[in-house]
Amino acid sequence: MKKASKMIMMVLVVMMFLCISVSASAETVLQFGTTVNEQDSFQVAAEKFAELVNERTDGAYVIEIYPNGTLGGEADMLESMSMGMLDMGIITAGPFVNYSSMMGVLDMPFLFANNEEAYKILDGEVGHELLDTLEDAGLKGLAYAERGFRNITNSVKPVASAADVAGLKLRVMENEVYTATFKALDVNAVPMNWQDTLTALQQGTVEGQENPINVIWSYKMWEYNQKFCVLDRHSYSTAIITMSLDLFNSLDAETQQIFIDAAQEAAEYERAWVAEQEAGQLQEIKDNGIEVVEDPDVDSFREAVQVVYDAYPQYADYIARIQAELAK
Repeated sequence: MKKASKMIMMVLVVMMFLCISVSASAETVLQFGTTVNEQDSFQVAAEKFAELVNERTDGAYVIEIYPNGTLGGEADMLESMSMGMLDMGIITAGPFVNYSSMMGVLDMPFLFANNEEAYKILDGEVGHELLDTLEDAGLKGLAYAERGFRNITNSVKPVASAADVAGLKLRVMENEVYTATFKALDVNAVPMNWQDTLTALQQGTVEGQENPINVIWSYKMWEYNQKFCVLDRHSYSTAIITMSLDLFNSLDAETQQIFIDAAQEAAEYERAWVAEQEAGQLQEIKDNGIEVVEDPDVDSFREAVQVVYDAYPQYADYIARIQAELAK
């Protein structure tokens, strides 16, 4: 009898050990890549997303964040996600046009006048419809976080109107709409990934770049020969929390919804963080010697880039829908 009891106890202990082992191994670790440093707003969004997913799946999913381009540039990461080789990332809008031509409508210059207009469209029917177009390329767009309104910095001269940027050699995102926009301004536009840009700025290979205030601040552009900045707000740049469609489709419906909801909440959290930080970041940019033109002749920029709208008639329907929605 005692032997039988001991055997039963041993079996129970082994079963408990196996249950604990299975439970531990059931944890799924996902890799989440960004190309930015840990001070950037993308890190804020990624950390919030990871926290929400872990909490709402009771620890079943752990998201490991890899900043600083550890998993490749944005184009590299998108390709890896589309092939099912990378789980997730947060990617600026620019490269998405290479996977869905319609995504390029969001890159059109001066499409939105302010953040509220951008959120209304991105979080609404048009924004979700555009995310769905990525699925044909093996990508699942979950939500639009924010890169923000983009502004020009350079090492040569102050800029107060469109005429002032003519002839400057500026790095732009690897995206044909951005390139067309700056060519319309008579800029020597150089499409380049972000990692190479920092070296190019230091070496003087390019004279300037264009990015939102939070990027100019987080990368300390004053350390990269940037002496002048103009808040022209020529384009609102999204940042899409994206995952491999294969991975998304492998999840059950409840977990899929957790990922979608967590991404939207993380995006809104990051947007609020960007807004809260911006005034202080702008002041620090000034304090570090960058001369900032805060009230340029925006109309001169708008007039110069109107030819970009004429060059992309394929976006006319979406632009009309966006303008109609904003007019409501």
